[in-house]
Amino acid sequence: MKVKTTALLIASLLVLAGCDQAEKSAQQLMGKAAESAKQAIDDTHKAAEQALSEATGGLISKKESSEKDSEKSESSSQEI
Repeated sequence: MKVKTTALLIASLLVLAGCDQAEKSAQQLMGKAAESAKQAIDDTHKAAEQALSEATGGLISKKESSEKDSEKSESSSQEI
């Protein structure tokens, strides 16, 4: 009887250890998938910005830069 109980206990421990390993592997895969998705989003965003800039002849990015510069000069004059 003790042999059966011991064998059952050992089998249970092996199953639990296997579940822990499977969970760790799944977490690693999810992390890698999240990083890949983030990189794909960043690449798509960069390509969209470049296409928009080319389509508008760079007018939008120049306008945004001048707006940021004017905001910086306004904030610096407010500090004084």
